[in-house]
Amino acid sequence: MGDSPKKNWFTAMGILFIVVAAIPIIRDLLIFGPDFVLDFFTSQDITSEKVSIAMFGIGGFLIILGLRGENYEG
Repeated sequence: MGDSPKKNWFTAMGILFIVVAAIPIIRDLLIFGPDFVLDFFTSQDITSEKVSIAMFGIGGFLIILGLRGENYEG
């Protein structure tokens, strides 16, 4: 059986985070338009767009962690 590809769930979770983060931004762009979405990004309230920015960061970190090539499985 030999060399089987390792399971890289960090990259898979990173891609999932990025896809989930893109959904509210695209939804709000379609519903409200770019002007309101920009207001959501710049307001002082915690909005779904700001949470999406954090999720993009977490997803990018997970992808980088997964592509480093280390094996994290026991």
